[in-house]
Amino acid sequence: MSHEEFENAVGDGLDLIPEELARHIDNVVVLVEDEPPPEAEEADLLGLYEGTPLTERGEWWAAGSLPDRITIFKGPTLRMCTSREEVAEEVAVTVIHEVAHHFGIDDARLHELGWG
Repeated sequence: MSHEEFENAVGDGLDLIPEELARHIDNVVVLVEDEPPPEAEEADLLGLYEGTPLTERGEWWAAGSLPDRITIFKGPTLRMCTSREEVAEEVAVTVIHEVAHHFGIDDARLHELGWG
């Protein structure tokens, strides 16, 4: 799968977020990288949210804060999937999982909800 096709799959994942939730996403950039950073705890990490969740933002936050970052990792995703359809499904789950972190939902709750 080309980088462009993978980016399109990420865009498709973002399009699955209902509009009533999407309009509350604030100051977030979504990126695609080939591999997780070397310091990542998991070599097979599919996505990463870096930032301050909406539930933790106070008045201090808006004063010059950089955008939160959601990064989706192409290499681990392609290695775990066997078809384009599987890649598209896994990317959508990963995108929604990382966006949920932006809304303050932790991994334990996401696993309970089936988005682990």
